[in-house]
Amino acid sequence: MKITTNRNELLPALLQVSSVVEKRQTLPILANILFRVEKGLMTLIATDLEVEVKTRITVDAEEDVEFTLPARKIVDICKALGEEAKLELDVQGDKTILRSGRGRYTLSTLPAADYPNLEAAVATQKIKVAQNRIKRLLEKTQFAMAQQDVRYYLNGLLLEGRPGRLRAVATDGHRLALCDLKTESVEDLDIQAIVPRKAVIELNRLLHSGDDATEVELQFSNSHMQVEFPHSSFTTKLVDGRYPDYAKVIPTANTHELLSDRNLLKSALTRTAILSNEKFRGVRFKVEPGMLHLMAHNPEHEEAEEDLEVDYQGEELTIGFNVSYLLDVLSVLDGDTVSMGLIDATASCVITSKQKDDGARYVVMPMRI
Repeated sequence: MKITTNRNELLPALLQVSSVVEKRQTLPILANILFRVEKGLMTLIATDLEVEVKTRITVDAEEDVEFTLPARKIVDICKALGEEAKLELDVQGDKTILRSGRGRYTLSTLPAADYPNLEAAVATQKIKVAQNRIKRLLEKTQFAMAQQDVRYYLNGLLLEGRPGRLRAVATDGHRLALCDLKTESVEDLDIQAIVPRKAVIELNRLLHSGDDATEVELQFSNSHMQVEFPHSSFTTKLVDGRYPDYAKVIPTANTHELLSDRNLLKSALTRTAILSNEKFRGVRFKVEPGMLHLMAHNPEHEEAEEDLEVDYQGEELTIGFNVSYLLDVLSVLDGDTVSMGLIDATASCVITSKQKDDGARYVVMPMRI
């Protein structure tokens, strides 16, 4: 059974689905991609049993067929072929022969019937969002997700949907990132879903940024989230747990506001961090009217100090922060001016953009230095 296509069609589809394939699998079939050909459409499917990606391309096929091929090998072969190369796949039982020009590559297959299907439950909540906007939402918050925390619900990102708003929240217990996205008001919208870390990273990779305002539909059930693209789909299991009440850790008391040029502050912190403790990454802030003094030291008795003019009219205050957390925030914050809301040496700091109301807020806990 022969299928004809070309490299420029097949390779992008392979790259789109193959990234979810783990290098080490518990089941050999999970190292493969499922190819399903029906009426001239080829659907490519890859899964790790937690996340599933599907995409479709048009091909010339003699008849309908299903087969699987090793993901890494078929991707590497297609990458090595010329850009305009024509491809012919000849499915013959437990072997598939790929022909291109004078090249002939015989690959082993595994039974398509054994390929696992990540069946999502019937969606109870749906919302449509431009993909560049949902990508921005993820990029503004995903860096704050925990990694391999015993509090498993922190190893993911909370998506919270209410009429007219979609919110993303991520925290690792030391910092918190929150971003709101205005949406078309859906009266009965009530979403509370924890998306696993790997799924967040994969979805962000699939979404287009820039001016691509093509809508995608987010569909939620109790156990799954599915994202429908124009020619592909993404499905993930949700984390079964209750996300902590993040609103409690966002300071609401009156604060002393420190305003600084975002790029100048980022550069100063980057330089100061070079001589900070490599393990704890602590930098001391000493603020006084009009001036910020940055200080860091390490076990080798090396020190860094830097002064930065800022707009600050509050009382003198000394507070320590993990500099990596601050740099992560400054890297995703919009606008030229950053606002830091300070209360005292023991209270968390709230960081926002002073010029742009981009819906993003960040909370960073202090540390003892």
